[in-house]
Amino acid sequence: MSQRYFVESPIEGPTVRLTGSEAHHLAHVMRARAGDDVVLFDGGGAEYAARVEHIARAEIGLAVLERRDVDREPAVHLTLGVALPKPDRARWLVEKATELGVARLVPLVTQFAGQRPAPATLVKLRRAVIEACKQCGRNRLMEIAEPQPFDAWIGTVEGARLLAHPASADPRSTTSPPLSHPGPLTIAVGPEGGFSPQEVERALAAGWRTVALGERILRVETAALALAALCLLPGGRALP
Repeated sequence: MSQRYFVESPIEGPTVRLTGSEAHHLAHVMRARAGDDVVLFDGGGAEYAARVEHIARAEIGLAVLERRDVDREPAVHLTLGVALPKPDRARWLVEKATELGVARLVPLVTQFAGQRPAPATLVKLRRAVIEACKQCGRNRLMEIAEPQPFDAWIGTVEGARLLAHPASADPRSTTSPPLSHPGPLTIAVGPEGGFSPQEVERALAAGWRTVALGERILRVETAALALAALCLLPGGRALP
């Protein structure tokens, strides 16, 4: 049995308790028995070989056999600021961004997407991060931040900053996407209607540059994941 399970609290001692949906899945879906080996992670960067010791009604007790400091994070620390699409597409976006290695996702409230995601939606999206980490072998959780108004957020971001927007003649912009960057990188992707001209101008004035992805109109999740892949996957050229 090589299934991965997420533990809410930091794993620090020789034993750990698995509760909630993770315990239910291990006990009732996988039908684990005492002596079965599994892999645990707590989102802190390491994973742990563990063995089932006992199974109770609401929890499973496991012995921690070994800590493994396995680093599966990309070299680029990428933050995605995104005006989230509808819930089903937002979940898919979060799942794939987690698999690619995005470090942080910030839901944006923009002029053309003025509604903040509901707290219940954020809870579901954070659960989707855990499920994606279990599947892809990632030991650090992608952070989903609290929603931010775009105009306030753009002035707080440090490092390289790119705004997904059609090519512009403005000398502060760039028309080709980066493929790698040695340091923190933030990319902002607007809603289906894009960023407003006023939002683009304010971002450029704050030191952002625009980046384009061709002549076709892309959905939010397509643009966000295409840019994330270009930045995070190995073998790319440096950001100009």
